[in-house]
Amino acid sequence: MAQLTRSKSEHPSYALGWHTIPLKGRSQQAFFTVEDEGENFVYPYAIDVDFNKRIEFDAANLEAPAINLKIRELMEQGYGWIVVKNPLAKHSLGVGILNRLKLDFEGSLGYFGVGVIDGPNIRIKGRVGWSCAENMMSGTVVIEKNAGSCFGAAIRGGDLVCKGDVGARTGIDQKGGSIIVGGRTGAFSGFMMQRGRMVVCGDAGKNLGDSMYDGTIYVGGSIQSLGVDAIEAELTQLDIDWLTRKLALFDIEAKCGIRNMKKVVAGKQLWSYDNLEPAEKKLVL
Repeated sequence: MAQLTRSKSEHPSYALGWHTIPLKGRSQQAFFTVEDEGENFVYPYAIDVDFNKRIEFDAANLEAPAINLKIRELMEQGYGWIVVKNPLAKHSLGVGILNRLKLDFEGSLGYFGVGVIDGPNIRIKGRVGWSCAENMMSGTVVIEKNAGSCFGAAIRGGDLVCKGDVGARTGIDQKGGSIIVGGRTGAFSGFMMQRGRMVVCGDAGKNLGDSMYDGTIYVGGSIQSLGVDAIEAELTQLDIDWLTRKLALFDIEAKCGIRNMKKVVAGKQLWSYDNLEPAEKKLVL
């Protein structure tokens, strides 16, 4: 018996951003393909660590470069679980780790903490400053308290979680992965978002999703205002199932329940902005 088929745009996963979009105009260079790489998904210089091999050290009297160097030295010795005590809100800690690793910071971090990472599972038992996990590629980062502005800027993959409140411009230029906020987020969150998903369990500030190109934002509380070309969409059962699984992983609850969350997506009026007439551009903006 013949079966009816439906187009890709009719599939339930399309609304979640699980699709490819052919880009027109400027050509895109392909650096590698999954088929060519096979199972070689680790860096050639990656260190083989043992996650059952645990060590801790006190960073109170060490400067940030020395702390990062100490982490790398311990990784080279095979330690897969490293605990850093007394980070004392120093800047740029735990950056550039392109390796599987379990890393705990027992305290707060300053600006640019755990940026440019690809693979580690990091837990921060305090607060973080501006631009935490900037350009994160994969792995998990969990912050137990609050975070500053530009949280997860240009994130490309993995799960970035803050169980408290975050500042303005959360997920600016987000290109993938998931950003989860247990509390509130500030103005211009999701600005120029390109892919991925952002979950805000509390309230969202002004201009949410301003100039977003693609991706999905979920908000459990109130939204002060939507940005340019950001619109509300229907929350589907697929959204609810994904949110239920993802929030349960990090023991986080939505402010008013998952089924009452608001879903924000791109209106897609800016996709062909260069081709619009001047009057149409004014209407969009």
